[in-house]
Amino acid sequence: MGLFTIDGRLMTKTTIIALLIYVNLKYLALHSTICFVILYRINYKKMNLENTKAQMRKGVLEFCILAILSNNEAYSSELLEKLKASKLLVVEGTIYPLLTRLKNDGLLSYRWEESSSGPPRKYYKITDEGNQFLEELKKTWDELSESVKKACNQ
Repeated sequence: MGLFTIDGRLMTKTTIIALLIYVNLKYLALHSTICFVILYRINYKKMNLENTKAQMRKGVLEFCILAILSNNEAYSSELLEKLKASKLLVVEGTIYPLLTRLKNDGLLSYRWEESSSGPPRKYYKITDEGNQFLEELKKTWDELSESVKKACNQ
């Protein structure tokens, strides 16, 4: 087996081959990453606005549900209608886990009521703790809204 010197280091042929494979893999990984980033950015620009808008809507959904329920109790279909009417574009798969979490956190309660047009309906109602939480969210929303206005007008 022959020994070779690279940068003053004695290396075997196997070590040199392993090093070349490593360097080539790093090169491929780097260039693959660069290609991925370029393709990602092209698609990202297309999807970024819609994704950002969806994330912003999701961020205020809990607040909006509590606000709606602070006026009257409602069942999930009514909540969906009101949220959609407010252009919050919510799907059932989003609202049910959120309602469950709010109930488990003690912010909502519910009761079952028989329906003449189908299965029983679960009516949600905000709790006292939920009303207190909602008041804090309103203050936070006002502060955040004001901060965003200031930042955008600078």
